[in-house]
Amino acid sequence: MTYALIRPLLYRLDPERAHGLAIKAVSVLPAPRARHGGPLQTRVAGIAFPNPVGMGAGFDKDALAVDGLLRAGFGFVEVGTLTPRPQAGNPKPRLFRLVEDRAVINRMGFNNGGVAAAVARLSRRKRESGVLGINIGANKDSADRIDDYRQAFRAVASLADYVTINISSPNTPGLRALQDKAALEELLDAVLEERGTPARNVPVFLKVAPDLQPADIDDIAAVALDRRLDALIVSNTTIARPPLRSRDAGESGGLSGAPLKLVALQRLRDFRRATGSAIPLIGVGGIETAEDAWQRILAGASLIQLYSAMVYEGPGIARSINRGLERLMRRDGFASIAEAVGCE
Repeated sequence: MTYALIRPLLYRLDPERAHGLAIKAVSVLPAPRARHGGPLQTRVAGIAFPNPVGMGAGFDKDALAVDGLLRAGFGFVEVGTLTPRPQAGNPKPRLFRLVEDRAVINRMGFNNGGVAAAVARLSRRKRESGVLGINIGANKDSADRIDDYRQAFRAVASLADYVTINISSPNTPGLRALQDKAALEELLDAVLEERGTPARNVPVFLKVAPDLQPADIDDIAAVALDRRLDALIVSNTTIARPPLRSRDAGESGGLSGAPLKLVALQRLRDFRRATGSAIPLIGVGGIETAEDAWQRILAGASLIQLYSAMVYEGPGIARSINRGLERLMRRDGFASIAEAVGCE
């Protein structure tokens, strides 16, 4: 109700400025934390998640609002994408709110304050306060992108409950080329070598794009299984353009939100088929309601993440989806989230 009242005021602001205000507001939310031990609790990659609804990377790039988001009811929060060195990202304007389509286009370009600043901030947190994922990437001007991932992983692994290797952003030129089989093998081997140190032995997730051909999906699945990754996050923003009504529909960048829903759902099903359910999947893209989340779970997602929907529904969306998931579980006769995964 409160968000519905202030939303028209936020929409008068430049989207990036509104986002900055949202980060500040969420960081001081007083709501109680997500409860543990309830019917939505689930375990993925050895991690106990209080509920399956997560905040995806991109909302809190610099780890400024982790605890506020957990207090808002998210079962886990993924910060970043963090790069080894700070970078300003692409020129502004670079974030566009497509209200008529309930969508967002961004070409942010991994703008962040760098790993060191985020690590200093996160080092002051109490680890027991919630599930934290850290999403890492390469600097745009890097001479050795694989070494960038190695450096970033080395810096954040001891602070994270899991680390996500992001090779799926369309806004860093050439980054998605790391999804090619040989490049992906080299990248993961470098990161997993770093994980061999006991202090850095943390689950590794891989975030992939929705804009993939069947052969790409099979290759990524094969590499993920061979390297024994702990989960795949499916998917990121799309460079495709379905029919859109908003005036900024022609802007370049990655499209997220409602128009991505069917594509992201299909990609989840594709990876479920390609992996044979041997690796946990996290469903992302166009999730707005409990029904959307439940559909992803039935299609094979052990967890889900959202981001763009919060622009339209506000920080109450996590609790709303969790309440709805409990209702849908009871309706369909499931006692746990894990029991429902892949049962469509």
